[in-house]
Amino acid sequence: MVDTHAHIGLCEGDPAQVVDRAAAAGVGRILTVGLDEASNRDAIRLAREHEAIFAAVGRHPSSASGFGDAAEADLRELAADPRVAAIGETGLDFYRDRATRDEQLAAFRAQIAIARDFSKPLVIHMRSGEGAGADAIGETLALLGEEADGVEVILHCFSAPPERVAEAVAHRWFCSFAGNATYPKAGELREAAKLIPNDLILVETDAPFLAPQSRRGNPNEPALVIETAREIAAARGCEYSELEALVEDNAARVLAW
Repeated sequence: MVDTHAHIGLCEGDPAQVVDRAAAAGVGRILTVGLDEASNRDAIRLAREHEAIFAAVGRHPSSASGFGDAAEADLRELAADPRVAAIGETGLDFYRDRATRDEQLAAFRAQIAIARDFSKPLVIHMRSGEGAGADAIGETLALLGEEADGVEVILHCFSAPPERVAEAVAHRWFCSFAGNATYPKAGELREAAKLIPNDLILVETDAPFLAPQSRRGNPNEPALVIETAREIAAARGCEYSELEALVEDNAARVLAW
């Protein structure tokens, strides 16, 4: 199995031990994802130190404040590193409200262009808020449809309702499910997971966040992606081994690792 989205630098304990526990659980590859300038560099450092780790570099929408030409130039420099497998995470977050809509959109559009120019997949974060004008999921999908043609897209921590799955599938976007899909009240997520074609399904931890049900409320780590994968396999009505093979093949194809 692989973990297509984690933040190793934020996980508890020595990163080497985190990687060792993942390997012991059967997790052979991990994408560790940067959120800003400092964590991007940390992600690359970890990828250079550990054969199992690859990096994604980007500006999270909640860290989009102050994004401009210098930040874009910095991301372009980092994107050229051979240990960088993806760009992001980027997108829109109207739940936390830590950056303005315009700032988030500027960072988002710049990262779409970087992903296209470097032929690397784009990792997407989308979280809606409450009330009118807070549909980050809808706006994110619309912007991707308009501006990301030709770019491989990974919808990280898939959170759209089942009725939006067809839109993602039509664009051939990868859909990655995290530990929240194991929660008792996450029936819609499991319904969505049933609808994803075999060649677009991924799983992840988003560690140290969103620990699966058996560890809910505790820090997450890549070793626990196995529990999420078992839940997704059950939702899809297939054997774990079948999902494992699909996810490994899909991740290798999109992340080129």
